[in-house]
Amino acid sequence: MTVEERIAGAEMRLREKFAAIDSIALYNQEKVLSAFRAERLALRHFAPSTGYGYGDEGRDVLGKVYARAFGAERAVVSPAILSGTHALTVALFGLLRPGDEVLCVSGMPYDTLRGVIWGDGNGSLKEFGVSFDVLPLDANGKVDLTAVRNALLHKRYKMVYLQRSRGYELRDSFTIDEIGAVCGCVRASGFDGCIFVDNCYGEFVEEREPTQVGADIIVGSLIKNPGGGLAPTGGYIAGGEKYLLQCENRLTAPSVGAEVGSYAYGYQLYYQGFFLAPHVVAQALKGALLIGQCMAELGYENYPSVDRLPPDITRAVRFDTEKQLTDFIQSVQDVSPVDSFVKLEAWDMPGYDCKVIMAAGTFNSGASIELSADAPIREPYVAYFQGGLTYEHCKLAVREILKKLLHE
Repeated sequence: MTVEERIAGAEMRLREKFAAIDSIALYNQEKVLSAFRAERLALRHFAPSTGYGYGDEGRDVLGKVYARAFGAERAVVSPAILSGTHALTVALFGLLRPGDEVLCVSGMPYDTLRGVIWGDGNGSLKEFGVSFDVLPLDANGKVDLTAVRNALLHKRYKMVYLQRSRGYELRDSFTIDEIGAVCGCVRASGFDGCIFVDNCYGEFVEEREPTQVGADIIVGSLIKNPGGGLAPTGGYIAGGEKYLLQCENRLTAPSVGAEVGSYAYGYQLYYQGFFLAPHVVAQALKGALLIGQCMAELGYENYPSVDRLPPDITRAVRFDTEKQLTDFIQSVQDVSPVDSFVKLEAWDMPGYDCKVIMAAGTFNSGASIELSADAPIREPYVAYFQGGLTYEHCKLAVREILKKLLHE
C-alpha cells in the first residue's frame, strides 16, 4: 500500500468526524461574528496608540469581543502578555495573596508553570506565601472527584485550578463536559472561591468555553488557538469582572488597571486572527486526527484515541527510542514553510527540567497554532504534535512523515 493510499483510506474513515468538526467551526464562526457585530467593530479600532494609551478604543473593544465570544463578563487581551505561562502568571499573582491556598485538581501543572509556583529565589508564588496543593488524577487520567470533595471538606482554599491540556503528561486533555462536571462538583462541595482554568490549546475546539460551564477565569495565549495564526504575540484573561479587575491591576499597576496600555503597531492582526480562529482551529483538529489515524494504523500508540473528537489541538505520539522521537520531530521541521532546512538539536529551554527538542518552522516564532511538534528528552519518549493553519499543509506533512517512517 502506498502512502497516498494510506492517507486516502484514513480520510475516508475520518469523514464523519471531519463533518462534526466543520459543524463546530460554523457554530463558533457565527459566535465570533456576532461578537464583532454586537461590539460595532470599526476600522478605527485597528489604529495604533502610543504612550499611556488612554482612550485606546482598539484595546478596549478587543477585550469586549473576547468576553462576548467566550461568554465572560470581562476580558483583557494584550500584546504585553508574552506567552501562555506569562498570562497564567499575571492572573495568579493578580488573584492570590500571601497565605492563600490553591487546589490543583488536574495533576502536576505544565513544566514552565512549576517555577512560577514552587521556584526558589525567583519570586515564585511559594516565596510570596501562597501554597499550591496538587491532586493526582485517577487511574483513568481523569479528575478524581472524590478526592476533590474530600480536599475541599478539610481545607479552605482560595482557588481551584484546572489545566485543560495535557502539557507533557501522557493523558487525554479535558473536554468541556468534563470541565463542567468538575466545576459542578466543586460548587456542590460548598466552594465559593475562584475556579481557574488554563485554557491553552482548547479555544474553539468545542462550542462552549469553560466560562460557560462554571469556570470563573480562563487564560490563554494568542499564538495558540485564538490568534488564528495572525496575532504576532499576546495573551488573554477572561471571566468574572471582579476577578478581571484584579488581574488588570497586576498586568499594569493597581492605580491604573486597564485604563492604560498602548500598542504602536495597531490591532488589525489581533481582530482578524480572532475572526479566523474557528476555521484555523478546525484545520488543526483535522490534521491532528489524520496523523493520529495514520500513526495508529502503523501501530504507534497515540492520544487521544482517534475514535473520538479531540478535546484540544494537540496529539501525543509515543515512540520506543530517543532516536525515533527526534527523527519524528525533525520530519515536522522538514515540512515547515520557514527554516525547513534546519537540523534540530535538543536544548535546555527556560522553564524545563530536561532538554527539549522543538520543530517550529513557523511564521510567528513558537506559534503552536501553526504546524509544530516538540518533546522533552525523557522517558516515555512522547512527541507532541499540534497546529496547522491549513489542512492541506497538515496532509502534506503527514505524507512526508509516513514516507520517512516507511522508508519510501
